[in-house]
Amino acid sequence: MTPAETGRPAYHPATMLKIYLYGYLNRVQSSRQLEREAQRNVELMWLTGRLAPDFKTIANIRQANGAAIRAACSQFIVLCRQLGLFTRAVVAIDGSKMKAVNNRDKNYTAAKVASRMKQVQDNIDRYLDALDRTDREESDIAEPKAKRLTEKIARLRAQMRDLAAREDEVRNAPDQQVSLTDPDARAMTSAGRGTSIVGYNLQAAVDAEHHLIVAHELLNIGNDRGQLSSMAAQAKAAMGVEALDAIAKKGYFKGEDIRTCESIGVTAFVPRPLTSGGKGTRPLWQTGLRLSGVGKRLSMPRWRRSDLSLHVDRGRPDDT
Repeated sequence: MTPAETGRPAYHPATMLKIYLYGYLNRVQSSRQLEREAQRNVELMWLTGRLAPDFKTIANIRQANGAAIRAACSQFIVLCRQLGLFTRAVVAIDGSKMKAVNNRDKNYTAAKVASRMKQVQDNIDRYLDALDRTDREESDIAEPKAKRLTEKIARLRAQMRDLAAREDEVRNAPDQQVSLTDPDARAMTSAGRGTSIVGYNLQAAVDAEHHLIVAHELLNIGNDRGQLSSMAAQAKAAMGVEALDAIAKKGYFKGEDIRTCESIGVTAFVPRPLTSGGKGTRPLWQTGLRLSGVGKRLSMPRWRRSDLSLHVDRGRPDDT
């Protein structure tokens, strides 16, 4: 590298990549935490040669060199392929919700805007009633109290104007959702947390033998449906195999995706979800079936036989 004519020389890209990979392996995502680790962690101090970039430098490197970091990850996959680590050609595909910096209060949907506007309007009405009561009072504290209530009402009306403008933004957004801090982040449910978060859906294809991530993609779609074929194609290209077995959970089940996988040489193993449409599973007593004590066989009362067509096993008595 050629240092600048003024100021201290820039950090070498290899040093910054070591810090980034250390954070990835140890689940340290924050640039401020990486700055502290570079100053106190002996392992990272050895990796960087006792260099300790500040958090702003670390954040800028990640922001300005995303393509180069992805290229380094691709070269790692190529190295694994040359070492013969992808001989089984079996991957598992799954998604994980990653929380964004965007707070939930900075994420707006049509329902959220309507709820907040109703809450602000209720507060305005409450303060207006209090202001009317204050005007009817004759005391020394009535005037200062009325002034404070008037200021609160003015602030709430300013919030109503801001929410009205935000409502127009949400209405004009393609997916009816707006995030202020991270514009690409979206509100989505998290199965592990049991609540909704504002973040991203990280799709990953992992080698079944050595547990190496061979392909990944960051999405702002809250569900996994429709992502099977694209992730399987990326994994197949990265592993350089002619045929691939892809395993995924039932949330990935989609007929079009499975047919696409078959056309590109990928065998998908996805359980079919139990969709009902009014014909889902019901408790045994609701179906009219009961378990016979003799032989532990299912039996049905005669008045229900006309409702359902039964396949009777030949050679067994039709007990009721």
